Amino acid sequence: MSSTYVIAPPPQPALAVQGDSKTFPVRRIWCVGRNYLEHIRELGNDERQPPFFFAKHPDMIAPDGVTIPYPTLTKDMQHEVELVVALKSGGLNIPAAKALDHVWGYGVGVDLTRRDLQMASRKKEQPWEIGKSFDQSAPCGALAPAATIGHPAKGRIWLSVNGTERQTGDLAQMIWSVPEIIAKLSQQVALDAGDVIMTGTPAGVAALTPGDKIECGVDGVGTLKLTIGKPA
Repeated sequence: MSSTYVIAPPPQPALAVQGDSKTFPVRRIWCVGRNYLEHIRELGNDERQPPFFFAKHPDMIAPDGVTIPYPTLTKDMQHEVELVVALKSGGLNIPAAKALDHVWGYGVGVDLTRRDLQMASRKKEQPWEIGKSFDQSAPCGALAPAATIGHPAKGRIWLSVNGTERQTGDLAQMIWSVPEIIAKLSQQVALDAGDVIMTGTPAGVAALTPGDKIECGVDGVGTLKLTIGKPA
């Protein structure tokens, strides 16, 4: 059989969809930094600065129920629960008033972070990839279509570890709303179908250890469970 490529192409990263055997193909993953005031304060950052964007690679997605090996190079991996936004279309310079027209659905994700490496990079004014972008650092639950649940602008967002709640907040506490995030990000890069945005985390981030069982969710959207395994 002939092929267009000199090696076999990698699998298409995708997210599960609630109540459907079909999946959502992921093009890019964008993350919003510093979008909840109390989280900005707990990390000692300047709350007057606006949120900003960084990226994770699509193949860093991990599914609901997965066991993720404790990653290399770090002694301080932390959890950050986030509302996930999945786009069905995009463009440049999208007006905030039209932004929700581009949203296919929503989910619950965790931005796993090698905090010690992130902080070291920040002090050196280096990129954050070593702290944020590593294998299976973007676990995400099944998406709920906006056509079914609407566009949540408020609702409890929470995360527990081994049955003890660590993070809790409300989507209404986001400094930038979902439409504002999409509008601002589309000034930086042309968005398109398959793009996924992780919208920031509330206060309560803390370290994880092998054996920890994480459960998190956003009311009206969904839940996500994962376990931290032994180092690879």
